[in-house]
Amino acid sequence: MHLRNTCLLVSATFASHASASFTGFLITLQHVVASGPGTAGQQLLVYSVFARFNSPTDTLLSCTDFRAITGEGALTGFWHKDNSSYNSGILTREFGTWNPSQTGSSIANRPYDSYLTVGGLASGTNTTQANAGWLSGGNADSRGWNRPDLPNNGSLGWFNSNPLNLQGQVGQPGNSPTDVRIGQFVLSPGHSERVFACSITYNGGTPGSATQTGTDTFAFFPAPGAIALLGLGGLAHFRRR
Repeated sequence: MHLRNTCLLVSATFASHASASFTGFLITLQHVVASGPGTAGQQLLVYSVFARFNSPTDTLLSCTDFRAITGEGALTGFWHKDNSSYNSGILTREFGTWNPSQTGSSIANRPYDSYLTVGGLASGTNTTQANAGWLSGGNADSRGWNRPDLPNNGSLGWFNSNPLNLQGQVGQPGNSPTDVRIGQFVLSPGHSERVFACSITYNGGTPGSATQTGTDTFAFFPAPGAIALLGLGGLAHFRRR
């Protein structure tokens, strides 16, 4: 795997409480050249999306109401390389799952796979599950989140089915002291511009701590230079408000 470029994008935030410690989503981008049988040389853009917090024990519980705001074909075209029964570790846009427990090898699979998570590592012990939104509304079918694309119904979500394991807490394995991963999205270079919205639920990570919510938007741009430029512009606009 070869990394060609890395950029950051921070977007503005709306939270439901004035004292909320969710400060927005952060995006990192890696330009990856895939390796392995049948996939060598495939160029990929790997977007990792994190929820950023400013308190040392903040703990993400769930993500809800995930939807595309703009972008032609924004809910399709994602690459997967997971160990679901109908994918078997093949890099493809035709088959796959968003389930992080099915990603497989941290070396052969995870760097190239699209998945959703409430913190932690994309491994067999990840306790993230899909909510009922995957089976309701428009474009729903029996696969749930075991599909390569995203249903266009505006109610998609995922949650930590065992929040006591603190998988979604800042500083835990797979998370940084300020950021909790909510997903990895793998696309081809030159994809269309995509803007998404998502809401999160979190608490302070201690017994009895109040549950809070926040909503934010984030975007994937096909050119690394555009990401750096528009990311800085978005942050400056937020600070002026």
